[in-house]
Amino acid sequence: MSDDPQQTPRAKDGRAPDVFHEGGWIPMREYRETDEVDFVLVGTGAGGGTLACRLAEAGFSVVALDAGPYWRPLEDFASDEVEQNKLYWTDERICDGENPLQLGSNNSGKSVGGSTVHFAMVSLRFRPEWFKARSLLGYGADWPLDWREMWHYYREVEQALKIAGPVTYPWGPKRPRYPYRPHEVNAAGLVLAKGAEALGIDWVPTPLATLSAPRGNSPPCVYRGFCTIGCSTNAKQSALITWIPRAIRAGAEIRDLAMVGRVETDRDGGRVTGVRYQREGRWRFQRARNVVVAGYAIETPRLLLNSATDRWPDGLANSSGLVGKNLMVQANQAVWGTMDEEIRWYKGPPSLALTEHWNYEDDGKDFFGGYAIMSQGPLPALWASTQAIDRDLWGEALIQEMQKYNHQVGLKIVGEMLPQERNRVTLADETDQYGLPIARVTYSWCDNDHRLIDHALRSMTQAMQAVGARELWEQRNDTCHLNGTARMGDDPRSSVVDADCRSWDIPNLWICDGSVFPTVGGVNPSLTIQAIACRTGDRIKALAARGEL
Repeated sequence: MSDDPQQTPRAKDGRAPDVFHEGGWIPMREYRETDEVDFVLVGTGAGGGTLACRLAEAGFSVVALDAGPYWRPLEDFASDEVEQNKLYWTDERICDGENPLQLGSNNSGKSVGGSTVHFAMVSLRFRPEWFKARSLLGYGADWPLDWREMWHYYREVEQALKIAGPVTYPWGPKRPRYPYRPHEVNAAGLVLAKGAEALGIDWVPTPLATLSAPRGNSPPCVYRGFCTIGCSTNAKQSALITWIPRAIRAGAEIRDLAMVGRVETDRDGGRVTGVRYQREGRWRFQRARNVVVAGYAIETPRLLLNSATDRWPDGLANSSGLVGKNLMVQANQAVWGTMDEEIRWYKGPPSLALTEHWNYEDDGKDFFGGYAIMSQGPLPALWASTQAIDRDLWGEALIQEMQKYNHQVGLKIVGEMLPQERNRVTLADETDQYGLPIARVTYSWCDNDHRLIDHALRSMTQAMQAVGARELWEQRNDTCHLNGTARMGDDPRSSVVDADCRSWDIPNLWICDGSVFPTVGGVNPSLTIQAIACRTGDRIKALAARGEL
């Protein structure tokens, strides 16, 4: 039997890969497809993987499906950027709009553990006011959640992942110190630190989901710098090595290489009955009392739309007409330059220092929302493609530019783009390898997005000039992180799910991933997705105890 994880499922026959030991296995409970499990989850990333753990540990029977492979990081991951493209969701999608999105490595994953397998590990809390952005700040939409409750779950996830961060954090309400000490700031991070100090604003070592000290079978980070192409030492605390093993120990079953094509409903369409999925060359059906869709901001609406019925001709959970709408990415613009001294920015995680000044400071803004500025450390192949695509450098000009690699520096933002119904995911006429309509992703920036980006580029340029960087140039068109398309809310007319991530239309259909975000804030979303998943697990447990599932 082939051991190619992209061709042959690994999680089967009562066992799953032991991600901590080469060639090892751990026992895994298996359910029959005719068993009506309590929950079947579609996707095992920050939302689905976390919730699968939470539900299994609460005593529910759980089957979690993922379209991607089940990787063994110690064996399958190479220090090679091209080889590691296997981690990304690169299935065909159609992108249009005034600002078509670049999809793949920077915003979606295809593997057990989802995009947390290759995320940059930046783990930041939302500013409290963002949960009521419409009421308190005058833009976007309010979340149906209280920031103080989210603060509790943020702390729980930070403890679960052993986030390494500063002793004190200068922005927002006071919080306990992070579980692990901060990572030492590299030369690229010190450029940000010196630039921030020159501008009179605070900075901190970046809170990261990679270990600064040993933890169980995981070693501390050795600063190889290959974080965003898959950590081969298991220092990165991805869902693959944190939530998923816990879920399996608690009795959950994981099915890799399992592409879900449809959520099925009963005869009158009032309840879902399970999911139809393809694995090992044939379509199968798993019965379930509840279905959780956690495929992220493109695959989640695509699945709901592909599951249309006579009762729900516009797709499941879509009585509001908002499934697929209000897609949001985050601004990811940069200012790059060259330093006289050697930097070697690839040493360590990609961002080891940041400032959230413009997330919390509202005076002097001509835009709604905010952004964080982070130090950068792109790997050589990514940096070469950035030069070719954004600066049209080829041949000898590209070679000469790449010779400066160890002296180059950059600052980059994660910035808040506003929700717009015109930014959406719909179904195209074309079909994929499973015969399913593929996603059409339409995106256009609004005037506020442009103003935020212009402000951020000016701020970063001033910081870079203050530290003596020369040959400065702007990268204006990059984006990152996908959110929205199935927003949560208090009103079924203007949202897809309630605060518990439960569909307004079908009571045993849930959505738990970044697609439920009403707004995106100016920080990486992974910590918030996991916090929401923990809260949803607790709410489901409470609902079950009252007989309300």
